[in-house]
Amino acid sequence: MNKVKIIATGSYLPKKVLTNFDLEKMVDTSDEWIRTRTGIRERRIADEKEATSDLVVKAAHKALEMAKLKPSDIDAIIVATATPDTLFPSTACWVQKALGINGIPAFDISAACTGFIYGLIISESLIKNKACKRVLLAGAEALTKIVNWEDRSTCVLFGDGAGVAILEESKDDSGIISSYWAADGSLAELLYQPAGGSRMPATSETVSAKLHTIHMKGNDVFKHAVKNMGDSAIKVLKKAGISGEDIKYFIPHQANIRIIDATAERAKIATSKVYTNIERYGNMSAATIPIALDELNREGKLKKGDLILMNAFGAGFTWGAVILRW
Repeated sequence: MNKVKIIATGSYLPKKVLTNFDLEKMVDTSDEWIRTRTGIRERRIADEKEATSDLVVKAAHKALEMAKLKPSDIDAIIVATATPDTLFPSTACWVQKALGINGIPAFDISAACTGFIYGLIISESLIKNKACKRVLLAGAEALTKIVNWEDRSTCVLFGDGAGVAILEESKDDSGIISSYWAADGSLAELLYQPAGGSRMPATSETVSAKLHTIHMKGNDVFKHAVKNMGDSAIKVLKKAGISGEDIKYFIPHQANIRIIDATAERAKIATSKVYTNIERYGNMSAATIPIALDELNREGKLKKGDLILMNAFGAGFTWGAVILRW
């Protein structure tokens, strides 16, 4: 059975930049504190009129242009996001409306920061099983719309953006060669948005208590992220029958530079092979990996045959990794 490959990428980042120095004026924090603990210097902020689907559509047009395809050439739309436009319909349906391609399946994945990895695995299965010929997969977030700007432990971490990949069947040895995904729902309350769903519907009390914002126990999340990102990287390398030395680029989820460094060390991947943009964009959840992939692609750094490891950990907890040959 043929592999499934990425044929094009695209990304979009909002224009507004919020620096650490800007945050110093908003909460009790400092540029030095943020940089040394996270690696972040600045992040992008969607404007009041920009929803997650708007970011996806702009990234999608860039990917379609790269692939020399029309929207009607797409057979399915999948959006990985923790910040949907609406609880229903899915953000993917809003994207579908904007692209004008009715009559194909469109749905969201809720796997937080691991969403794009989950999406790659699902897209591969759909294409291999002939359910779809060509999938448009997005990882996109407008996280700053659910940030508590009075909570200095979380508001410094997050940013907004969207990345898109178009996948189809490969005719050669390029494509996904190894994958792994997992979750542990028993740890859900370590990182979540308490209100807004059926468990705690919106009321004036939930809004005033800021229960519709991100709540995180940072130290616990850090420990689990280090362990599970490292474990998943090792698992996909073993499944692929290769070592960290064989990887050309390691694209980790951009949550914290210390997590990234620890994962690369465990997987025995040289620092020179690790791609990071966390200093410019912060944690964009499901958008971090596809945006990084698009940057590498558009800079001409990805060459045919290169082995790329993508690895993530997110709320749920969810985690996973994919190795593909470019």
